[in-house]
Amino acid sequence: MKLLKTYLLSPVALVSAFSLLVLTLTIGRSQRVAAHVTPALPPPSGFTVFSAGFNNPRGLKFGPDGNLYVAEGGMGGKNSTIGICDQVKFPVGPYTGSNSGGRISVVDQNGVRTTLIDTLPSSQTSDALNGLVSGVADVAFVGDTLYALLAGAGCSHGVTSLPNGIVKINSNGTASLIANLSEFQKANPVAHPNEDDFEPDGTWYSMVVVRGDFYAIEPNHGEVDRITTAGRITRVVDVSASQDHIVPTAITYKGNFFFGNLGTFPVDPGTELIFKMTPSGQLDTWATGLTTVLGLVFDQRDRLYALESMTNPGFPSPAQIGSGRVVRIDPNGGQTVIATGLSFPGGMTLGPDGALYVSNFSFGAPPGVGQIVRIELPTKPAKNIVHTNGQGPSELQTDVGADNRSESNGSISQPTRPVIQPTTSSNQPTTSINQPSGVIVQPVLETATESSDVALQQDASKRLSEDSELSSVSIAITDGRAVLTGAVHSAKAKVKAEKLIKAVRGVTSIDNRIEVAP
Repeated sequence: MKLLKTYLLSPVALVSAFSLLVLTLTIGRSQRVAAHVTPALPPPSGFTVFSAGFNNPRGLKFGPDGNLYVAEGGMGGKNSTIGICDQVKFPVGPYTGSNSGGRISVVDQNGVRTTLIDTLPSSQTSDALNGLVSGVADVAFVGDTLYALLAGAGCSHGVTSLPNGIVKINSNGTASLIANLSEFQKANPVAHPNEDDFEPDGTWYSMVVVRGDFYAIEPNHGEVDRITTAGRITRVVDVSASQDHIVPTAITYKGNFFFGNLGTFPVDPGTELIFKMTPSGQLDTWATGLTTVLGLVFDQRDRLYALESMTNPGFPSPAQIGSGRVVRIDPNGGQTVIATGLSFPGGMTLGPDGALYVSNFSFGAPPGVGQIVRIELPTKPAKNIVHTNGQGPSELQTDVGADNRSESNGSISQPTRPVIQPTTSSNQPTTSINQPSGVIVQPVLETATESSDVALQQDASKRLSEDSELSSVSIAITDGRAVLTGAVHSAKAKVKAEKLIKAVRGVTSIDNRIEVAP
């Protein structure tokens, strides 16, 4: 039976996963006997530990000073608000919380962590779920000013100092509430809240800044909202209205918004999605075949990276430790696993050095166990075929210029976006490598096409950047096939961009996905 998510990663089975990490033995009333047991994790592949010592690390961003800022859930609390306000239903609730303990850390270029602020709220689920912690969910900069998204605040979480919302981090180390998201959700309910899985204050997960405004995503109710620095909140889309309780989590922006979903338990590998969302709230399925998506980020070549927190089938359990991974999605739809062996990762960002930085041990681990790991992205990655869940790659589609998706506000149309899996030639040796969740990656020897694509892309990007109408347009070229994304202010400019790229010698076809935004 398909079970609905309660509080992101809240089923009791998650607790048992970390029973391998923390084993607490109690004899009578004595509290002296406590053993911390660290399991033998699968060997890491594709990443190194950059920094450690975090308390439930979540979203992370690089600041204008070049340092990395990490949102942390904190260590929970013991304050109860039973009898004061509506509580979260058992077994997730009732929560207990603390007005402090939620933390933001700063990590320098050497990986050294220091505390920026630790006086933000932190809360935890009931003892039935062994007190899973939430607090600061994400961070973002507007100019030089740091803001934080709160997920563990509000009366229903046992917190009396602040509601869930966005706070500004002041230069003197204090925080000021700029937007009350708890109040907004209560005044503006979504179309299809799940009564058995409902958090009155919400469980906000991630946010992105676009043109000075925040776009935040909330998994429990299922919505994306726009928040100004002046505190004005408007709903962009009610995800629940068209998708029901899919638990949308990670959001990013590249001409349009893109968000992924966690899905429902038990984990069914390959069944979750990434959606494209226009600024007006129109939704379209963008990528399929993913699992428990908790992070999204684009690189400079318009390749999207998806962070999958758990990829083994079933419930959160010891079997999920080490099953987290990062999947690269190319503009032509091909998917490649680039890092494996992560354990309950919860956030991801792209660094100024071109590497990915991922929060690891983001849920359920003891204080100080959380990590930030670094994934170096190769400049010329090997091409791969990715087989998901034991199924072979989809049939090669050659019409990469067509994009006839229909969109309606809040509804989803099936994608006609080309999904192209690279193929092997008969004279190239291949090696099969077993990956978690029945995934087999078959590396293929790199050809001269890879380097020619780079030269084509440099030429095309230069032409676009020299035209003031097209400077916001991005291009990615794979095997001579160009994909245009971004937004322009007129249909004429969209056509002009396509004509400009057609003039680039070596481009064989164009998939024009540019949006016209008045």
